[in-house]
Amino acid sequence: MIDPGQLRTRLVIQQPVATPDDQGGVVRTWATFATVWAQVTPLPARREVQADADGATQRWRIVLRAGFSLTLQHRFGEGARLYRIVAIRDSADRRFIEIEAETRIG
Repeated sequence: MIDPGQLRTRLVIQQPVATPDDQGGVVRTWATFATVWAQVTPLPARREVQADADGATQRWRIVLRAGFSLTLQHRFGEGARLYRIVAIRDSADRRFIEIEAETRIG
């Protein structure tokens, strides 16, 4: 169980919006879905190479109040930092949503 006073980080929840590009494809942009208070806790990072670029992936645990219908397609924003959702689960008492997310470093 989490103390609601620990929800100190203001996050923007974004959802993808697909718009036709008049050539048979789509252009994906992001629209704000909601703004929430959350607890954001860093987890261990791991080094990796993506598209021949050396860097790391930082994992995060994000907890927010329940009442949102989130999917892995949503993402969180905090200023310039973007969190990609990896896993979503309800807390034991179902009052909160626990999320595992990732950010790219480097």
